[in-house]
Amino acid sequence: MHTDCRTRMAKATYADLVKTVSGALTRINKKSEHAEDQKMVLATHRVAPTQSKHCSRIYLRGLSAVSRTSQPNATELALRERFTEVSAMVRARRKDLNKISQDQLDFIAQKDLATGKKTMRAYLWKVCGEEYDAAHQG
Repeated sequence: MHTDCRTRMAKATYADLVKTVSGALTRINKKSEHAEDQKMVLATHRVAPTQSKHCSRIYLRGLSAVSRTSQPNATELALRERFTEVSAMVRARRKDLNKISQDQLDFIAQKDLATGKKTMRAYLWKVCGEEYDAAHQG
């Protein structure tokens, strides 16, 4: 790792075999009694044109950067419940032999449309999400 004295920003230089690294390199074990002492190492890679030649950065973050400070509100809890239910519906529908053929035909028919979903998984999430919303309208 190299530190530029003028900008005080860290620059990451990787081995020739590694082109880019992006995301958390190490995580904080929140259940550990030493969680407050641990640091998360986060690497970012930016491909947008900038004034700088350096597009990779590494950051250290403590527990306060990854810990939630407020309780989830009712809207967030409803969204979590929706996600859980729709996810289960998608898993079940992918295995349902009675619906696979029709789902494949419907997917192919819509995928080239401007608003069409490009993957079968995305299509099933859309369909199951619409079914969930229709069943849970207040």
